Amino acid sequence: MHNLSWILKMAFRDFRKNVAKLLLFVSSIVIGIAALVGISSFGDNLSQDINNQAKELMGADLELKNNQPLGEQPTDSIATRIAEEINFASMVVFPATDDSRLTQVRALAGEYPFYGKLETLPESAESSFRSGGRKALVEKLLLAQFNAQVGDSIKIGELTFLIEGELQKVPGQTGITASVAPAVYIPMEYVEATGLIQYGSRLNYLRYYELPSDQDPELLKTKYEAQWDEARIDADTLADRKRSTGRSFQNLSNFLSLVAFIALLLGCVGVASAVNVFVKEKLASVAVLRCLGVSSWSAMLIYLTQILMMGLLGSLLGAGLGTLLQFALPAVFKDFLPVAVTVQVSWTSVGFGVLTGLFVSVLFALLPLLKIRKVSPMATLRPEAGETKISRDPLRWAVIVTILLFIFGFSFYLLKDWKVALGFTGFVVFAFATLWTVALGIMWMIRRFLPLSLQYPIRQSLANLYRPNNQTVSLIATIGLGTAMISTLFFVQNQLLDEARFAGKEDQPNMLLFDIQSHQVDAVAGRIKDRNLPIMQQVPIVTMALESINGLTKKANEDLPEEERRSRGLYNREFRVSYRDTLIASERLVKGNLRKVENQGDSVFVSFDQGYAERTGINLGDEIIFNVQGRPIKTFVGSFRDIKFNQVSTNFLVLFPENVLNNAPKFHVLITKTANDRQAADVQSEIVREFPNISVINLGMIVETLEEILGKISFVIQFMAFFSIITGILVLISSLIISKYQRMKESILLRTLGASSGVVSKINTLEYFFLGSLASLSGIMLSFLATGLLSKFVFELPFRAAFKEAFFVYLAITLLTVILGWLNGRKIVKVAPMEILRE
Repeated sequence: MHNLSWILKMAFRDFRKNVAKLLLFVSSIVIGIAALVGISSFGDNLSQDINNQAKELMGADLELKNNQPLGEQPTDSIATRIAEEINFASMVVFPATDDSRLTQVRALAGEYPFYGKLETLPESAESSFRSGGRKALVEKLLLAQFNAQVGDSIKIGELTFLIEGELQKVPGQTGITASVAPAVYIPMEYVEATGLIQYGSRLNYLRYYELPSDQDPELLKTKYEAQWDEARIDADTLADRKRSTGRSFQNLSNFLSLVAFIALLLGCVGVASAVNVFVKEKLASVAVLRCLGVSSWSAMLIYLTQILMMGLLGSLLGAGLGTLLQFALPAVFKDFLPVAVTVQVSWTSVGFGVLTGLFVSVLFALLPLLKIRKVSPMATLRPEAGETKISRDPLRWAVIVTILLFIFGFSFYLLKDWKVALGFTGFVVFAFATLWTVALGIMWMIRRFLPLSLQYPIRQSLANLYRPNNQTVSLIATIGLGTAMISTLFFVQNQLLDEARFAGKEDQPNMLLFDIQSHQVDAVAGRIKDRNLPIMQQVPIVTMALESINGLTKKANEDLPEEERRSRGLYNREFRVSYRDTLIASERLVKGNLRKVENQGDSVFVSFDQGYAERTGINLGDEIIFNVQGRPIKTFVGSFRDIKFNQVSTNFLVLFPENVLNNAPKFHVLITKTANDRQAADVQSEIVREFPNISVINLGMIVETLEEILGKISFVIQFMAFFSIITGILVLISSLIISKYQRMKESILLRTLGASSGVVSKINTLEYFFLGSLASLSGIMLSFLATGLLSKFVFELPFRAAFKEAFFVYLAITLLTVILGWLNGRKIVKVAPMEILRE
């Protein structure tokens, strides 16, 4: 073993001659490290800002919430300030245009928020709308949608309000929330007069507290938790909000880091590929060194030192780029963030990125580098003696196992769930193995079955895919996986949107009317029929709570050991149920039977959604007592239904038989189908004008909202997938340049033998066309598989292959490969062979 100074001297001497090739090695990991550092820095800053802005996020120290009036509470006398809110979904109308939309109406009393403020235009509107008179604050998105402005009117129920201000920002609200349920704030004193608080209205009652500095909200919550739990009151403190918000965005940060990690893994394949070609070129030099008495390990350390130097350089470049990248991320994620994010350097993330980059550089470079240990002096005479198959090298197998452990360990670090981490590792291995197998299979088929009758340029270009120093395997693996990621995103998004476009489907309704009171049913149905529209469903809905299961009340359930307890949500939720003795198109009976109640005193058998029953531990035959407006009703679980909730229908978790709830207080839902958007708008306008308490959902508008939300989500995912695509392109470029010298020799030989520059150019172009086609088609096939599995097991939708989108992805990737290949080889084609030989 030579000493360290000699190894370093040899490494630096060789490095000077190979700096260009090693820079390509660096480029493969820079983007992956940049993505990791950028996301990690952004996550650290976001977490810090959530902690710093927690009070503004919640607007109070303590929040109580229930679907019934809260009444007097033990914390009322402790607070320094109290504010009340009642919120509910309701239609609002803009009288100037007669347009209407379902919104979240928030009736406010008091000075909430106590921390932060409702951001409005003009700024004075935040206080002036509370100063008396019928004034409202309206979400900016809602004003923009209907071309309304401050000073116009808005009708809520029976009352018309002046639009006092444009609501810009609400504590804790994100852009996505505003898209789904835009808010309208009104003073509490007018809420009863709107006429919207009726039986069946889904109301939330909130009370906000500002507490003295010597009162700990957590201690108060612990003190009165049992009392609030009994009354089904949900208590939320600053710490709770901080935890839940922090957890949500930590999950987002971890998911994005995982996507960045995939980009880094693609770069790692590029590292292994680049070092593999580099090592092949160095085998002859290593054989000479071995003849001069240098040990195999010393020879390997010379090149490992170079890899360490370039790995460190690449990691530092990536960390610097990632630090700059985080300045762009708040703009990318603005619709998902509840707080303003401060951008600053996170040295923890930078250090983490540098160490990760250095580690993966060495780890993935070791796989080809370890070949050097097996080079014998005989390789100077017999070059094949320098090659050793991986199956005969236990140390290289150990590196492969270490790589798998690294992937699992890193994903576990991000996901904090070993099962999910194992699944992710399995997916990565499966994806790479599939693409690797496809590449090797294609090379074998070309070698075995290439027809001699093909034109020479085609035959030569296909043969290049399996000749020495080819990059077919690594390029299909990296570009294929990048293509698979972006294609799967497009295919799944299109599938979800196709399923959501109810309005264009002949057999699907496109308008729902709900909160219809019993005395209004006939009149509303008459208005629908007068327009020659069908009444597709007319369903009564009864609101109730669950009192006990097999004699186990909520209190008794809380006293059980934690592992035996049923979900609190089962006892706390408000059930909205209907009654009928038959199934509808969106249901399928899977266990038991629907049993009728024909005589007074018959046992009542209810039907549950199978999925909900499995999640909550409900079994056939269980005795369940429901509380309907203070009256207990004993029931038994008689059947389970499989419900397609993705169909527009009146689907219920719990279904009662007829003749049990017929006289219970209820409201109704009516479903119809309009011919077009204009007719839908007319119907909606007429119903809301005549029956202000009734809410109307126009599914055409829901689809528009869904498209907007999916567009925002897909932009974020595409932004992250872009790193994988860029990494794939860099690996492609580096692989093409690395193999350029081999191609140069072949092209010079062809030119010397009399081939024209046109023929050589055609061979090169066809080779890159085949390479791009194979890589993109492999990725697209993998994405079809991924989309099919997601459709079946996650979204429960029928799979439809998006061939049109797949064709455009194929064209883009193939064209990019051809252009890069042409740019890489243009010098060889244009310059005379003697000039290149002199170089």
